[in-house]
Amino acid sequence: MASDIENYVHQLINPATRENALLELSKKRENFPEMATFLWYSFGTIAALLQEIISIYPLLSPPALTATASNRVCNALALLQCVASHPDTRSMFLHAHIPLYLYPFLNTSSKNRPFEYLRLTSLGVIGALVKVDDTDVINFLLTTEIIPLCLQTMEIGTELSKTVATFIVQKILLDEVGLNYVCATAERFFAVSKVLGFMVTDQAQSPEQPSQRLLKHVIRCYLRLSDNPRAREALRSCIPEHLRNPQFTACLKNDETTRKWLAQLLMNVGFTEAASSLGIDVMAPTPLISA
Repeated sequence: MASDIENYVHQLINPATRENALLELSKKRENFPEMATFLWYSFGTIAALLQEIISIYPLLSPPALTATASNRVCNALALLQCVASHPDTRSMFLHAHIPLYLYPFLNTSSKNRPFEYLRLTSLGVIGALVKVDDTDVINFLLTTEIIPLCLQTMEIGTELSKTVATFIVQKILLDEVGLNYVCATAERFFAVSKVLGFMVTDQAQSPEQPSQRLLKHVIRCYLRLSDNPRAREALRSCIPEHLRNPQFTACLKNDETTRKWLAQLLMNVGFTEAASSLGIDVMAPTPLISA
């Protein structure tokens, strides 16, 4: 296996053999834990992956991305996700500012499948970074426009890309630095809460069953925001009514954790009756601190 991987990694440098090498390596990445170190320390490999990414920038606007081009660059992104996930390469990946090369893909508005696939795979790389609790990752992301880009995806993406984007925002909020950043100004707070509210309303109005997985991340974001006294006060007037509607929240009946989060959220913002209706014992919040 190792010799095959090494051969394919070497083939990445040659543009003539790169496409097949990208495909084969992306297939094998799950079964070869040291793929990340092979990629990072092999001469010219990361540069070749970045070349693949940069080469399709002209296809983003006006939108001209084909399925073939999208698949090829997504294979390159899948390999970068390996590097972002591995403990021996994550910090170097971050310090090289490689996530910034993915931001143009998150800044697209086309809902066509090639663009959505590209958006989702790019989010997967960022998601791999935030999965591990690391303040360096959060500090880096907060110096970039990752939150506005995630909010945009949360509005226009498919259910899956919305879920990954919301997960990234959730992980940022769970870090103390991230929570303080979002709640530092009314503009940032309301930008996040507005999109969270839109997502709840969108799920409530959908003819299909609401997505438990998506709502889980949305509710966790709301709950974390309610840990900030100023945000908690503001949430009381902007939290969606659907989250207090038993008919809507019935979709969470089999998810004990999310129901507990929702009950705690409602208790935190003062909707004690709605919290009690969920039938879960939660703690009363600390008193609000006046701004």
